[in-house]
Amino acid sequence: MGRDVEQCAYSREDRVRYRQKVRRCLDVFALMLDDFGFDADRPMTGLEIELNLVDSAAEPAMRNEKILADIADPLFQTELGQFNLELNTPPRLIEGAGFGDYERDLRNSLARADERASRSDAKLVLVGILPTLTERHLIADNLSTDERYRVLNDQIVGARGEDFELDIRGVERLQTHNDSIAPEAACTSLQFHLQVAPDSFADYWNASQAIAGPQVAVGANSPFLYGRQLWAETRIALFQQATDTRPDELKAQGVRPRVWFGERWITSIFDLFEENVRYFPPLLPIVEDEDPVEVLHAGGVPALAELRLHNGTVYRWNRPVYDIMDGRPHLRVENRVLPAGPTVVDMLANGAFYFGLARALAEADRPIWSQLTFSSAEENFQAAARRGLDAVMYWPRLGEVPVAKLVLDVLLPKAAQGLDGFGVAPADRDRLLGVIEQRCRAGRNGATWQTEMVWAAERHRGLDRRAALHYMLQRYAQLQRSNEPVHTWPVD
Repeated sequence: MGRDVEQCAYSREDRVRYRQKVRRCLDVFALMLDDFGFDADRPMTGLEIELNLVDSAAEPAMRNEKILADIADPLFQTELGQFNLELNTPPRLIEGAGFGDYERDLRNSLARADERASRSDAKLVLVGILPTLTERHLIADNLSTDERYRVLNDQIVGARGEDFELDIRGVERLQTHNDSIAPEAACTSLQFHLQVAPDSFADYWNASQAIAGPQVAVGANSPFLYGRQLWAETRIALFQQATDTRPDELKAQGVRPRVWFGERWITSIFDLFEENVRYFPPLLPIVEDEDPVEVLHAGGVPALAELRLHNGTVYRWNRPVYDIMDGRPHLRVENRVLPAGPTVVDMLANGAFYFGLARALAEADRPIWSQLTFSSAEENFQAAARRGLDAVMYWPRLGEVPVAKLVLDVLLPKAAQGLDGFGVAPADRDRLLGVIEQRCRAGRNGATWQTEMVWAAERHRGLDRRAALHYMLQRYAQLQRSNEPVHTWPVD
C-alpha cells in the first residue's frame, strides 16, 4: 500500500461509492484483458527488500525517518515500523549478466545506506524477523510516522473490533495479545516481481503457488519471535495473525483471511481481482476522480486506482499486480513468500530458484497444477514454514518426499532449464543455483544457522536466551557483510 493516505474517518457513503467504483474498475479491467495491448515483449523482473535497523547493542533502532533523510535515495522508503526500511530496486531483465547487475547494485545501495545509518548509531540487518524484538518494541507508538500506516492500523483494528491474538505453536509456544498491527512490522520480507503476459499470467501464478512450499523450505530465516523458538519461518504465521480482521465467529463461518494463500488454481488474472472484490470489504475507501470507462473509450490507459488500492490490502502470498510504466499497462506476479536475508548472494540465489522454476513449470507441457491438488500445495507451504529444510512434502509421482531430496533431484534441474529460457549467463545460473544445492546438502539455511548459534551460545557460553539472541544477531550482522552464503557460516 505504497501511497499517501490522509483521511482516517470514512462514512457509509464513502464505502458505497468506493465499492461501486471498484466494481466499475473490475468491469473495465475485464475489457482490457480481452483486447488491450499490455507490455509483455521483454518481461522485466524486480526486487523489494524490507530491512531492519539495529543499534550497537543489537536492539531495534527506532529512527528510520532520520536515517531515510540521511540516505536521500528514492529507492529507499519507510516501512511499517520505525525500525524498518524498504529498498526497491529498478526493474530489469535477468538475461545475460542481469543477476550480476542486481548483486552489484544491491551491495552498493546497502553499503551506502549502512554508512548513512551509522551516523545515527544504527546498522542494517537483513533477516525475516529481528531476533531481539520484544513486545515492548511492537506497539502503536513505534509505527512509522507516515500517516498511511496510522490510517491502515485504525482501519484494520476497527474492522476486527477487538485485540489481535498471537498463538503460534512451534518448538516453543507464544501466546499474547496486541491492540494494534505493530507486530506485523516484525515481518521483513523479500519480494520478487515477474512481468508476464495476460494469456500466461494464470500459468505463472499457479506455478508460483505450487512451488511456494519448496521456496520457503530452502529460504527460511525467521525462527525466533519475542525470545521464543517457533517455526523455521515464523513470519508466515505472524503475518497472518497480526493483521487478521476476523474475530473467532467469522473464522468459524469460513470468512477468508486477508493474508491468504488462496483456495483454487486459476484460469485468468481476472479470477484473483474478482475474488478480492467478492470476498473482502474495503479497508481504505478512497475514490479518485478518474472515470475508467471514459478513459478507455478515449483510447487512454485507465489507472484503475481503486481496484489497485483494494488489491494492496489483500495480502496474498503471490499477489497479482496491474501497473503502468511509461504509459503502457503491464501485469506482474508479486512473489511474497520469502524472508529477507541472510546475504545479498543468498537472496539472489532464492531469486534464481524462483524465476527459473516458475518459468519451467509455467511452460511445461503438462502443468504441475493438473497433477497437484491446491490443498496439497498449501499443506506443503505450511509444512515448509514450520519445519524448513526438515519438511516432508507431497509431490506428484513421488508421493511424500523430504524437501531437500525434492529440490536436489527434481526442482533444481527445472530451475536451471527455466533460467536458460530467460537467457541467464551460465556462470550466474550455476553459481546461484549452486547456493541452493549446497544449502540442501548441508541442511542449513538462515533459520538453522540462527537456531544452532543460539543453542551453542546457551550451552557452551552459558548465556540465557536473551543474551544468546543478542550474541547471535551481532555475529549474524558481521557475517552478513561478508556476502558469503549462509550455508558456509561457522557456528561459534
